Amino acid sequence: EVQLQASGGGLVQAGGSLRLSCVASEFSSYDNGVGWFRQAPGKEREGVSSVNLIDGSAYYADFVEGRFTISSDNAKNTVYLQMNNLKPEDTGVYYCATFRGDPLLLLRVWEDTSRYAVWGRGTQVTVSS
Repeated sequence: EVQLQASGGGLVQAGGSLRLSCVASEFSSYDNGVGWFRQAPGKEREGVSSVNLIDGSAYYADFVEGRFTISSDNAKNTVYLQMNNLKPEDTGVYYCATFRGDPLLLLRVWEDTSRYAVWGRGTQVTVSS
């Protein structure tokens, strides 16, 4: 079974940057995408970004506002989330997960957590004001 490990979180001041990494033990032939989600205390988990591992298409939540960039290095089984100009409201635990399904559906369903099969342990991101 695929295992995911998220890392790269930490404490940063507002306006700072972090790069999160999601390393997979392997990607199965069914893993067509990887998504990043976050969960703040007392809030539901929400989608941040997702990448289509087949063609590299990327999707972002509106609140990202051009500050984050998702990318994949399939040779390293790794997906990155570069986060710039971080805000205190970006604070939360960030999780990565694999999407198994028709990659053409990612455009419409990438934020749906039920579409993701394997989840890694999260990495804490704390942005101070």
